[in-house]
Amino acid sequence: MNYHNYYPVDIVNGPGTRVTLFVSGCVHQCKGCYNQSTWRVDAGHPFTQAMEDQVINDLNDIRIKRRGLSLSGGDPLHPHNVAAVLKLVQRVRRECNDKDIWLWTGYLLSELTPEQQQITDLIDVMVDGKYEQEQRNPSLVWKGSENQIIHYFNIDN
Repeated sequence: MNYHNYYPVDIVNGPGTRVTLFVSGCVHQCKGCYNQSTWRVDAGHPFTQAMEDQVINDLNDIRIKRRGLSLSGGDPLHPHNVAAVLKLVQRVRRECNDKDIWLWTGYLLSELTPEQQQITDLIDVMVDGKYEQEQRNPSLVWKGSENQIIHYFNIDN
């Protein structure tokens, strides 16, 4: 897996102060996407063991309290990313058990493969659905277009 951007301190992509990873690779290629540079699976930088360790260390850093991890892209559920994202969320669950995990994907919950569902079984919130430029609404919170759905799996909204 490659990642495009990593923000060890982020207050935009989910509630509270967070760690945010923008992965590379997206099959949806939504018209009007603000992050087109993440579409290619080979864009950005390799997601190495050192980078995974950095995510865990930042989540556990007591100097700056983070509420959780946000996964966006590209698409964290792109088939090319599933194995690495699953490994990461499993490790967050093991080593950062007080943190929540948010994930944005162009796939619908009803479309997920069993492999992708392994990830959603471990996360707290998923925003699903392609970005639809015709349904853009800048007043929405945590999503860009009216068709997208926020699924709260393991936390109260």
